[in-house]
This record gives sequence, structure tokens and C-alpha cells, in this order.
Amino acid sequence: MNKSIGILLLLAVTSAQAEPDALVQAVQMPAWLQRDAKTTPLRVGAALRNGDKLITGANARIYVKTADGSTVKLGENATLALDGLSQTREEQSLFNAVLDVAKGAFRFTTSGLAKLKARDVTVKVAGATIGIRGTDVWGKDGSEQGVVCLIEGKIDVTGIDNKQFVMDQPLSFYKMPKGAAPLPVGPVDAEQLKKWAVETEIAQPAMHLGGKWKVDLLTSTDERAALAAYDQWRTAGYDVRLKPVAREGGWIYTVRIPGLSDRAEAEKLAALLKGMLGAENPSVSR
Repeated sequence: MNKSIGILLLLAVTSAQAEPDALVQAVQMPAWLQRDAKTTPLRVGAALRNGDKLITGANARIYVKTADGSTVKLGENATLALDGLSQTREEQSLFNAVLDVAKGAFRFTTSGLAKLKARDVTVKVAGATIGIRGTDVWGKDGSEQGVVCLIEGKIDVTGIDNKQFVMDQPLSFYKMPKGAAPLPVGPVDAEQLKKWAVETEIAQPAMHLGGKWKVDLLTSTDERAALAAYDQWRTAGYDVRLKPVAREGGWIYTVRIPGLSDRAEAEKLAALLKGMLGAENPSVSR
């Protein structure tokens, strides 16, 4: 084999093996990642792994891209645990995952060419277990009831009562009231589906993979004050960065949020966060 061709093939294989099982695409903060007993703000571009837990706060959203090309969306005040993540590459690539939605709303969407890829994904929500091979499904573990809504495709369901059945009718849903028997599968109307879908869609300024704009929350010449502000924002679920810049007579420290897609988004976020945790006059830049 030609040496150059061999090197290229090796690089291609290495690149394929290095592809993460799941990658954070967008975050509408506040949101956190729990890993190995440590909690940190969730970062756009983070590669996720087995045992990771994603947590969202009030009015937050998360988009995660999985190795099979699907998108997992998580709504506010939600918790999602990841397990069984793996990619097997034999005759055909196969993506495996167990997504445990302990609280809140989620959506699993497979579209376009991604539907041709093989996957074995199980979603656990509100006591039900859903087997997914390639589809569009929305679900929620709420305080009063659990819901599974099939938007498109087909899913295998094992209910909280251990009854197994197949949902293959688009725009149908399965409701599981807390403390009562599950209700029969029925059709969902367009208005209800729209309300549910909004719960997992990013509709406010968010950090996106590849975003070039940033919001400078506050600036200080006091290193200790800047570090304290940095810690406060991170504890609150915001993936802020601390930027020190040398200047004549000392240093200036800026606490900022990067990753906004454009100026308009950055300005909206600056307005939303004005007055929070010492951010009295946030500014935007590229």
C-alpha cells in the first residue's frame, strides 16, 4: 500500500473513532453538567459520556447531537442521565444509548439522512420505557402526569404498568397520571402539540456551537472581586469565562459569556442579564 494512502486511511479511522457519542450543540442557560460527583456549568461543544447528568434551570433549554445524527432537546427544570453510550462499527455503524429523563420535558428527533443510520436508543420517562429506532418523539415527566407523544415514526413502549405495546400512529400520545392507571393511546390535536413542542425549543438567546459574539457582564481591576463574580455566575449555571488583560499600571479582568450567534442575540442576552449578580451594564462585542 502506498505510504501516503495508508496514512490517510489511518487518519480517517482515528477521526471516526474520535467522534463523540454525544455533543452539546446549544445551551439556553442556566444549565449544569454533573460528572464524577462534580457539578459545573454545561459548556457548548462538550463531549458527553456515560454517567453524565444534564440539569436545566428555570427557562433553560439544551440541544445535544448524538453520533447517529439525532438531536436530543431538553426543557426547563429537567434532569437527563446518560448511560449505555457506545458506537459499534462492524458491517454497519450502530449507535446505542439509554436516556433517563428523571424530570422535565425532552424531544428526540431523527431527520433527513440520519434516519438511514442504525440506532438502538432507549428512553426512560415517567416510569415508561421507550424503544427508539429512528423517529420524532416528545415526552415529559411532570409533577402530575407523564406523557409520551409520537410525532412521527414508530416506538415500542413498556408502560409503568409493565404492559408492552407499539405506537405507530403519528400525532398520538400516551398519558400516565401520577398515582393512577395509564390512559389509552389517543390522538393529539395540533394546538396541544404546539404547546408541548415550545417546552423544548430554544426561543431566547443561547450559546451555540461556533457562535462568535460575546457578552461582557462586568469588568474589574480587582482580581479577587472578578474571581468572586466568576464563581457566582458559574454556580448559577452560566458558563462564563474570565479574561485578564494587562494594561499600564496593572490588570483588568472581564467576566464574559461567549458563543452567541450574532449581535442581536448577544444584545438580547445582555438585556436579560442586566442587573444580575453585579452585571450593571453588560456590553457586547465580537
